[in-house]
Amino acid sequence: MANEPLRYTETEVRSFLPTGWDLVGAPQGSWDEKKKSWRATIIDNVDFDWPVVVPASDATKLGRIEALRRAFDRVYRERLG
Repeated sequence: MANEPLRYTETEVRSFLPTGWDLVGAPQGSWDEKKKSWRATIIDNVDFDWPVVVPASDATKLGRIEALRRAFDRVYRERLG
């Protein structure tokens, strides 16, 4: 499993979206083999898109779901300034 790409289901990703936000592109995100990270793009309630990135190292260290939660937290902090 350590060599497998990091994946999330659409349901897992949507569970962290605030009301009025949505996914852009592939709803389950995608694996970036070169950067060893999972990536997705979300759009906020004023039509700005934001990248969500979960490095494989974070998922290994923190667990898949906690790493996803923290990635969304980083986006929220950037969004709010």
